[in-house]
Amino acid sequence: MIQQAQQQKNFDPDNLPEKLSILPLFDAALFPKMVLPLVVMQGESVQLVDEAMAKDRIIGLVVAKNPIKEDSDPRKELEEIGTSALILKMAKTEDNKAQLLVQGLSRFQVNDYIDGKPYLEAAITHISEAEKKDREVEALMSNALDIFSKIVQLSPGLPPELINMAKSIQEAGVLADMVASTINATLDEKQKILETLDVKKRLKEVTRLVNYQLDILELGNKIQSQVKGDMDKRQREYYLREQLKAIREELGETDETTVEVEDYRARIEAKNLPDEAKKEADRELNRLSRMHPSSSEYTVASTYLDWITSLPWHDSTEDSLDIVAAKKILDEDHYGLKKVKKRIIEYLAVRKLNPESKSPILCFVGPPGTGKTSLGHSIARAIGRKFIRISLGGVRDEAEIRGHRRTYVGALPGRIIQGIRRAESNNPIFMLDEIDKVGSDFRGDPSSALLEVLDPEQNFSFSDHYLDVPFDLSRVMFITTANVLDTIPPPLRDRMEVLQLVGYTEDEKIKIAKRYLIPRQRKAHGLSAEQLSITAGALKTVINGYTREAGLRNLEREIASLCRGVAAKIAMEEADTVSIKIGDVAEYLGPIRFTSENKSRLQTPGVVMGMAWTPFGGDLLFIEATAMPGKKGLILTGQLGDVMKESATAALSFIRANTKKLKIPEAFFDEHDIHIHIPAGAIPKDGPSAGVTMLTALTSLITNTPIQKDLSMTGEITLRGQVLPVGGIKEKVLAAHRAKIKTIIIPKENEKDLEDIPQKVRDEIEFHFVDKMQQVLKIALDKP
Repeated sequence: MIQQAQQQKNFDPDNLPEKLSILPLFDAALFPKMVLPLVVMQGESVQLVDEAMAKDRIIGLVVAKNPIKEDSDPRKELEEIGTSALILKMAKTEDNKAQLLVQGLSRFQVNDYIDGKPYLEAAITHISEAEKKDREVEALMSNALDIFSKIVQLSPGLPPELINMAKSIQEAGVLADMVASTINATLDEKQKILETLDVKKRLKEVTRLVNYQLDILELGNKIQSQVKGDMDKRQREYYLREQLKAIREELGETDETTVEVEDYRARIEAKNLPDEAKKEADRELNRLSRMHPSSSEYTVASTYLDWITSLPWHDSTEDSLDIVAAKKILDEDHYGLKKVKKRIIEYLAVRKLNPESKSPILCFVGPPGTGKTSLGHSIARAIGRKFIRISLGGVRDEAEIRGHRRTYVGALPGRIIQGIRRAESNNPIFMLDEIDKVGSDFRGDPSSALLEVLDPEQNFSFSDHYLDVPFDLSRVMFITTANVLDTIPPPLRDRMEVLQLVGYTEDEKIKIAKRYLIPRQRKAHGLSAEQLSITAGALKTVINGYTREAGLRNLEREIASLCRGVAAKIAMEEADTVSIKIGDVAEYLGPIRFTSENKSRLQTPGVVMGMAWTPFGGDLLFIEATAMPGKKGLILTGQLGDVMKESATAALSFIRANTKKLKIPEAFFDEHDIHIHIPAGAIPKDGPSAGVTMLTALTSLITNTPIQKDLSMTGEITLRGQVLPVGGIKEKVLAAHRAKIKTIIIPKENEKDLEDIPQKVRDEIEFHFVDKMQQVLKIALDKP
């Protein structure tokens, strides 16, 4: 049932009650003389409305600061200034809700709340406004009216009649209230206007609000105009293109050019290019659409569009993060190399826990033939990524890395972008082979161009000169290889994580040959395991007598020679199966090429075996010293570098300063010249690590004392006889082990480097760790 109450005609605005029933407002504010629709739902509030309708229909409306909770005092949540209102209309719905239309009468101040009723009731004081018009008030009214008119014009939700209504108001306070109730202000701002009793201040506050509201509306209107303008532009371009297409069809000019342009446009849209790349592609496409196919620039533009639409901007392969399977693959492909495999497994583990982690830049450094390049293939197979390899050996042109600018005839992107295109994914394993052999000349420095490529903090926006837009390389896993680190520029070396791959021991070579090399060469030469077998003794003979290397390349060549010889016998039907033993090796490979001359050399005083590091692994170095009649001369031969010559001079100075301790006649140096020679004389040699060996050789010569058998040594010396640490310990020890050396003297500070040496090698060699030359001489010199 719906009831409706009509407005009371004999209402006297000057005769307002001093006690009012209070109805809280939560999302609106009512100003005097303004009309506001309300919906009342709470039971006590509906009772308040019913009782007011039975009396004078006047109630008090007060804004609530916060939502009123059940267990809180509602009086503390209400503002102190409210508006008395007359209920113009009231209608009840079936669910006992009351819909009101109220008109504000005047402001009031809440003095105190009165208990005793289920709803709020308060003793109030009505606030009357005493208006004094002056020039400032009139100016404020005029300004507020002007801005309010603009707001109504810009707001489609406000009727234009509001402008005339506002202009008809003569009272300044009523105008301020009317504008404040109409504009889109917050509840707090409207309550602040309601509480501003001074009319002039109220007009100023309303002026501030309407200015702010006008700025928002003008900005929104500007944005809307821009959006509409963009849409109109696109529609215009569409119509013009359709008209151009129709004109070409009428003229019979619908050729392959139009088809090609549309094909490129479809490819650009389908590729979902980054913003910069799409902008550049659209620019080139617009140029292409205006060119004749016979123009030279037409080919340049179409080639560029081919490249930019064929690159894998967002295409990537999914990583296989099965750690166990990856470890199995690495073990299948390579024997040993524990440190490198451990690093790859760590990378996969981090990638599994944090898929957004940046890929490391690994640098495999080691002698040729140690498996650096093949490791890259294994890593790609273990992770499940594409593998791309480029060789940087001899590259001297920066454009090989960054590409040529499109102004050059036949310009192309650099090798990096070309490799990414071949991989068809933006996260391949990218191997940069022989990075230590990059050169530089007048065409630029490629190693400097690689700084951006190999820096995870920069390569997310790698810029190729040909593309001229950034390409993200941060998902690529770069692996570099080198034989030596010295020739790599320090800034480039600093960006890479160096992993050393040193030479293999004899046992490791035998196992690798049986597991990988012999099966591979048998297959390459069309032989089966039944047709060819090689004994372990024969393999040892090949390794020690026909190869002298840290890696495996020459060993595989010699195995290939054995396979060719056996294949020839089987093809000529001289044999069905061949088993190669120790005595058969010479038949296929000829006489032994490398023989050990250690014992014959070391029988003479003044000859000492040292150990040297080379880019191809470790090697043994014989130092020979002899004396001849003369006057304090020192002769050095064998293509020695400056550092090595200084080591020889320091060794001689130490001996002359300690003649008494070493029991050397004082007149020896006055009557003899010293000659130190290091074979092989055609090979340049340098470095401080032969200092210990030279000093021992001189002492052995002067005291006429031979060196212990099967002894080798390395270390740097000082004038005070201290032994300093040197590098390349692992390579040197493995070279000594290949030569059957049983005793090695190394600096004490290098003891920690033995951790990288296989346990079997350590068990077969006796190590002496020294820090004084007296210790070296005591161990090395054979006592009569």
